Amino acid sequence: MPPLTAEGRRKSATLHSSWQSIWFNGPEALDTWDRCITRGVLPSMLPAQYSNGIEIHQAPGYVVIRNEMIHEARIIPLDGRPHLGPAIKQYMGDSRARWDGHTLAVETTNFNGRTAATNPGTNGSPEQNNVPTSESLRLVERFTRVDADTLDYEARVEDPVVFIGSWTVAYPLRRDPKYRMFEYACHEANYALRNLITGSQAAEKALGGLTW
Repeated sequence: MPPLTAEGRRKSATLHSSWQSIWFNGPEALDTWDRCITRGVLPSMLPAQYSNGIEIHQAPGYVVIRNEMIHEARIIPLDGRPHLGPAIKQYMGDSRARWDGHTLAVETTNFNGRTAATNPGTNGSPEQNNVPTSESLRLVERFTRVDADTLDYEARVEDPVVFIGSWTVAYPLRRDPKYRMFEYACHEANYALRNLITGSQAAEKALGGLTW
């Protein structure tokens, strides 16, 4: 992963997650994953702590990529239509796909820059644990079937606001016919969010205040 730009470092300092801290003064101290909103496109495809199931469905003119965690589904058209206008920004961006020989190439743009580029708490260094994105993010994923049970997955990340250069991650996706996708209910009614914040504030008060 290339170094962050000055703006990337500034944005990185604003990222917070329950995977990296136990102190929460408000919802801004918890990321979109904590709040059960989204992990973002690339984090949803990268291995995390649990619920790593991914289903890929094909229908006439569309491909659907469904993630077990956060129960997100990208419905991706294959008919060559243009991306949404630049004024429309989304957590998961706007995906369009095409066939490049036997490889499915998926280009995603129109991000809102409010998600991380990797899953917090899964990497070793702080620099890799607090990796932001911007609205300039462009992601190109490639899915290539190499045998009956294996897809080669590759994702190229371009975000000149955050990184000094582009970078690529690649690994195989293995088919597991015995795997079962479970409902990812997360925390219903967001009571966990309230409990995290009030518990943290109570602990801080009991300790006489903390230095942040």
